[in-house]
Amino acid sequence: MSLSHTTEPFTDDDDALRRYLAEAHLPSLLPALAQVTGDMSLLRADLAPRTGLDARIQGGLSDEQQATARELAFDALKAFRDGGFKVAPAPTDEQLHQMMSYMTAGGLTEEYFPLLFEELQCSGEDARAPKWTKESIDGNTPFQVAIIGSGMSGILAGIRMKQAHVPFVILEKNADLGGTWFENRYPGARVDSSNHLYSYSFAQRNDWPYHYSTQDVLLDYFRGVAEEYDLRPNIRFSTEVESATWDEAKAAWVLKLRTPGGEETLEVNALVSAVGQLNRPKIPTIAGMNTFEGPAFHSAQWDASVDLAGKRVAVIGTGASASQLIPIVAQQAEHLTIYQRTPNWYIPVPNYHAEVEPGLQWLFRHVPFYAQWYRFSLFWSSTDGLIPMAKVDPEWQPRNLSVSAENQMLRDLMVEYLKAQLEDRPDLLEKVIPQYPPASKRIVLDNGIWAATLRRPNVDLVTTPVKEITPRGVVTEDGTETAVDVIIYGTGFQASRFLTPMKVYGTGGQDLHGQWDGDARAYMGITVPNFPNLFLMYGPNTNIVVNGSIVYFSECEVNYIMGCIRLLLERGLHAMSPKKDVHDAYNVRIDEGNRTMAWGVSTVNSWYKNDYGRVAQNWPFSLLEYWQQTREPNPDDYVLS
Repeated sequence: MSLSHTTEPFTDDDDALRRYLAEAHLPSLLPALAQVTGDMSLLRADLAPRTGLDARIQGGLSDEQQATARELAFDALKAFRDGGFKVAPAPTDEQLHQMMSYMTAGGLTEEYFPLLFEELQCSGEDARAPKWTKESIDGNTPFQVAIIGSGMSGILAGIRMKQAHVPFVILEKNADLGGTWFENRYPGARVDSSNHLYSYSFAQRNDWPYHYSTQDVLLDYFRGVAEEYDLRPNIRFSTEVESATWDEAKAAWVLKLRTPGGEETLEVNALVSAVGQLNRPKIPTIAGMNTFEGPAFHSAQWDASVDLAGKRVAVIGTGASASQLIPIVAQQAEHLTIYQRTPNWYIPVPNYHAEVEPGLQWLFRHVPFYAQWYRFSLFWSSTDGLIPMAKVDPEWQPRNLSVSAENQMLRDLMVEYLKAQLEDRPDLLEKVIPQYPPASKRIVLDNGIWAATLRRPNVDLVTTPVKEITPRGVVTEDGTETAVDVIIYGTGFQASRFLTPMKVYGTGGQDLHGQWDGDARAYMGITVPNFPNLFLMYGPNTNIVVNGSIVYFSECEVNYIMGCIRLLLERGLHAMSPKKDVHDAYNVRIDEGNRTMAWGVSTVNSWYKNDYGRVAQNWPFSLLEYWQQTREPNPDDYVLS
């Protein structure tokens, strides 16, 4: 695995270059070559990529436009080779703006420029690294941070602490790092964001094997990043935080830990929760569950010792994880019965399981800045992405199937996709077309494998609700009992139960879970009134639905957290927590925003909503807005002491 921005010289002949270019992503290649050569004439207006659904393949360029773009790229690449691999001087801001405007079909406004410059990382420098160190502010006052969790967010927080020379320890309940990518080992597990985007902006790979990588590849990536930044000495594995109590006299968090050597106490000045939202399996309550005589387990607690070959298997649930594992199980089992409560929307992504093309791999390795511009293309296409298609039109009626003309267009696309695969199976088609607006629930990526799995002769899709489980099978509400040998629960996670089962006590002994009372809220999704120096990553209302990558949100969050720590150190403060009125006003705005989105107005069951029916997970605005609000903390928003 390579995390380097450096590229390699090459001696490949002209025919080889043309072969590589046949597999290039052209909308991002031309800006890269413009930067390499300094020739802005490569950014021809007639070859500019489009935006929206039509631009998902090669920026919507026609075959003729693609051929023209390849010829331009060939001439530039050949000249770069023959000229001794000389790279033009760093582009001016005006040139960068020109390249970005080309990539964004003229949709770039000035307010986006600083964000996109950070994301592009075209200089090869970590633009989001702290520009300060503890020694430069206060080298004498002890200040220790504990980070709970060594998944994607915990690793990121550790890197930033290390760069700022802030002493820290990462507490990990598992035997190794990786978080969800360590725990979720079910067959078919993979990321549903392109891994060129689902990765740290400052630690890019140019040798990803897949466009959407599998669990093992992602675990290897996060392990590699942790080793690159020498984080392992700071991680205490097999160490679970049972409780965290704020000691007002000491201005410190007192942590009770369960370790291999027994219980232990640790005091720290600040506490960062990087435990994630999707880390506690949601086991359904079904009558008779405990009577089943065969193996039964949740997808997140996969029992690899169970051989599914020749077995009759039941999978209860068809959410995102289940949609990934079901096609694999269907290939192994003698017979598979799928119990579906609510169908998913599936959006066609032909390369969902595909390896990165050899030509594209070669170009990433040999064309300077290409990997960065490719990531930029992915980022921009999802910055606003499908947000307009999830936005509610107040005049649109009825809203049971769609919430706007754009949302209806997305619905039509996905209905036609399913019809094209199941038109000769009306029995299945009726079961798989959702009766709720797109984006009300998580949209699942698909390359045709879902419909193909349902068509298999050894697969049954059951939509009658499950009534009970017997020692030998599953009974539905119509009284039908299906005998099975193995039951797999693909029923998701306890997403709304933030920070459970850990107990957290703030000022005056305030119980965090009591304060939330099942309705978790936070200011910026990061800080909570009455809980000084507690910082959440992937906290309430920081989940993204149709735009961007959660890694981006984590980078914004840790930037804000580092700003808070800097504020404490610079002012010689001991504690900070958000003012209640500021926190409450922020959450009113979040709630109002979510009520303007498909997931806020739809009544379909979804993990986006908590037991009160409030959307406690999702961020309803643009990625730019979250970036802007997490640039640095405003001291006026906080109770400081």
